[in-house]
Amino acid sequence: MTSTPTSTPLDQDALDAVLNKSLLTTQEWSVDDLDTLRALARTLAGLDGRGIRTPLCPNELAWAVFFDQSTRTKSAWAGAAARLGMQPVIVDGSSTQVSHGETAAETGAMLGMNAHAMGIRHDLILGEGNAFIRDIKRGIDEYLRATGNHRQVPIVNLQCDVDHPTQSMADLLWLEDNLGDLAGRKITVSWAYSPSYAKPLSVPQGLITLLTRFGAHVTLAHPSGYQLTEATMETAEGNASGGGSFRVVDDMDEAFADADVVYPKSWGAHDLMLARVGANAAGDKDELAAIEGRALERNALHTDWICDERRMSLTKDGSALYMHCLPADIGAEVSPGVMDLHKVNVAREANWKMYVVMALLAGAKVPDLAAALTSLEQEANR
Repeated sequence: MTSTPTSTPLDQDALDAVLNKSLLTTQEWSVDDLDTLRALARTLAGLDGRGIRTPLCPNELAWAVFFDQSTRTKSAWAGAAARLGMQPVIVDGSSTQVSHGETAAETGAMLGMNAHAMGIRHDLILGEGNAFIRDIKRGIDEYLRATGNHRQVPIVNLQCDVDHPTQSMADLLWLEDNLGDLAGRKITVSWAYSPSYAKPLSVPQGLITLLTRFGAHVTLAHPSGYQLTEATMETAEGNASGGGSFRVVDDMDEAFADADVVYPKSWGAHDLMLARVGANAAGDKDELAAIEGRALERNALHTDWICDERRMSLTKDGSALYMHCLPADIGAEVSPGVMDLHKVNVAREANWKMYVVMALLAGAKVPDLAAALTSLEQEANR
């Protein structure tokens, strides 16, 4: 495993480029800005590991609205905000007035009246989540502009239908911890069987679009019918032209062969994810439940798509890094033995998300951040 310094020197000019910046997809950030985000996350992780407090945003409100279930991301948001001296507030999307006809822009204006940062998860319906987050941002920005309020309220996408940027950035940090430079590394993102529910497409989509920007050789594997969105595939292919590669296979064994890293993760069948769109628009809860049932029946045709000891033996030296965004369906996506071997690794992978969120909030909110962090460290060392 590659050792990682507890902190990375920060350049204030680079930090200025992410001030007031929202993260809606990683693709919209330059590689330089992503480098700055990772350097800042490593610095904050190093300070936190040494017990140095970083109350950089005291008396500020950090809203997060979740329209889908979550454990790790809620914890990451709350932990990040609290470490920055903010007050985290996490609400269920069903408690908003959206279901009663309030638009996303109106919700943004209402929440933006008092918020200083906002995270949103809206991931289950293709074509809706990312657009909803953008409308929230527009509503906040329009309200602040109309009222002459110069406060900035950065938005953090905590998972949508297109991307899961805090997860993929945490994954990138964990990959670099273990592999260093990703250029030339073989990374497999594979569908895996799940009996629990039809999971969003955004985790694999976020991975293939991000990792191809850093020179990795990315293989996407899935059974027929589980393709990702066309726009995402085109983006991954375009990103790979910068030095990496991108290919798609329909055989899990082929995908695992000689891989440095494997990321086996379930997601929903494409046609059924599209069917959700119409049922959701019609408010037909019975049809949504029926679609979910058909999705699980479709998944059950591919129970052999599991990351087990035999498949791990096909990887490079039989010892590829296993990754998962959690929770994994043990016995379905991954065998109990493989998960037991990597349970500490996936927990450490997950822990990076909190520092990614910290970096996003601090980078967006704090002017002269490099000097502020230096001052906190010097004060702690006195």
